[in-house]
Amino acid sequence: MFTSKQRAFLRSLAQKIEPVAQFGKQGLTEAFTDGLTLVIEKRELIKVTVLENSGYSPKEAAEIIANAINAEVVCVTGRKAVLYKRSYRNDIEHIVL
Repeated sequence: MFTSKQRAFLRSLAQKIEPVAQFGKQGLTEAFTDGLTLVIEKRELIKVTVLENSGYSPKEAAEIIANAINAEVVCVTGRKAVLYKRSYRNDIEHIVL
């Protein structure tokens, strides 16, 4: 869990990034989760768009995705969800919370 200051900091960083994936009617496929796992390991902070045809509310979809890739939901704004996961890679610049 994040403190309110950590959440605010991550939200401010997320304003500058574009969504990396769309969660739609195909739902949570293996290819989708594998792709997100690779991206979040490299970036630590990602944004995902939840399409209306997904059958889930944006908050439900964010929780489903976060559980699948072992990440935490930072926030859900409109139809966009921001997810964070600390990377174990040493070759990237880590986000300092």
